[in-house]
Amino acid sequence: MLYHLFQWLDEAYNVPGAGLFQFSTFRAALAILLSLTLSTVYGERIIKFLQRKQMGEQIRDLGLDGQAEKAGTPTMGGLIIIASTLIPVILFANLDNIYIVLLIITTVWMGIIGFIDDYKKKMEKNKEGLSGKYKIIGQVGLGIIVGTTMFFHSDITVREEIKSYKGSEKVEITQEKRSDKFTKGVKSLKTTLPFTKNNEFDYEAIVTAINEDWKDYAWLLFIPIVIIIITAVSNGANLTDGIDGLAAGTSAIIVLTLGIFAFVSGNIIFSDYLNVMYIPGTGEMLIFIAAFVGALIGFLWYNAYPAQVFMGDTGSLTIGGIIAVLAIATRKEWLIPILCGIFLMENLSVIMQVGYFKYTKKKTGEGRRIFLMSPLHHHYQKKGVHESKIVTRFWIVGILLAVLSIITLKIR
Repeated sequence: MLYHLFQWLDEAYNVPGAGLFQFSTFRAALAILLSLTLSTVYGERIIKFLQRKQMGEQIRDLGLDGQAEKAGTPTMGGLIIIASTLIPVILFANLDNIYIVLLIITTVWMGIIGFIDDYKKKMEKNKEGLSGKYKIIGQVGLGIIVGTTMFFHSDITVREEIKSYKGSEKVEITQEKRSDKFTKGVKSLKTTLPFTKNNEFDYEAIVTAINEDWKDYAWLLFIPIVIIIITAVSNGANLTDGIDGLAAGTSAIIVLTLGIFAFVSGNIIFSDYLNVMYIPGTGEMLIFIAAFVGALIGFLWYNAYPAQVFMGDTGSLTIGGIIAVLAIATRKEWLIPILCGIFLMENLSVIMQVGYFKYTKKKTGEGRRIFLMSPLHHHYQKKGVHESKIVTRFWIVGILLAVLSIITLKIR
């Protein structure tokens, strides 16, 4: 809203200072400051509201140290994250940008699914919450929206380097000069493969390898891939939300890294210098990312050990959905196993635990376990490691994975 207002003031009346709103970095700075203020100052009011509504967590007895003390802690704290993200985005982002629209839809869509789940658990006293199949249906629905938009929307394009370009290497480095090296925006299903020399991979190539005439039906492959990514990452974030500060801190690290990718991919100079796919419009996502990071860090003010509030599925499913869409939009979804390595480990620990238990029970009549408990963070709790130390170590691993992901820009 303010972006459009100041753009009009600058164009119509040349108001001094109004032109600052044309710079995404300036608006990103405002967004993170506002989201931090909202989440820290007004977060406490939301917590008190949740307490009055008796939205306290019902703790299952898992035999973990300090578990009993968490009973009654307000949940649905994801509302703090959602509100502190959307308000700055609506104020400072270009709402005509299709990537911003997609991210707003993702936030609201996954927030509603998580809210319904938490509401059924707390208000209707339904321990199961929203049925798993309905969560999957919601995630698939979002995947269809995102995948269809990415494939068909005219504003989602990439600009490819002109191979025959012979411009002088000594020319002044300006956006206009760099622009001569690239084609106009073209529709493309190209993405980025880490650790490969020519690090672009085209999903369309899989379809055309079978039959050249199937080019127009590449969406039949692309959309299911988007659905799988969104479902996997949102469930991974959901599983990671098990101890104080783990999901919020880990997610902040991931989102900051994706912010770097969005900025580089959306800037013609940096994308050319680093030989990264140039994707017009993705730089605007920097405002959303800044607001989201500010909301996550502000939420940590109350969620760090000992937590005053839990995010619930309202927060964890939303966080996972946003991360997945950010990765898809920046064409970095193949980096998810590295960048979201914490989510992956948590997911795999559950799959391995359940799979091995069922296998051994079928073979020997007695189910056996690989871990003391899954997801993985509970395994370390069972070993007697304090949860604050587990969280800090997981954050350190997350930072290492983020650095490795950024290094992939040049390691080929």
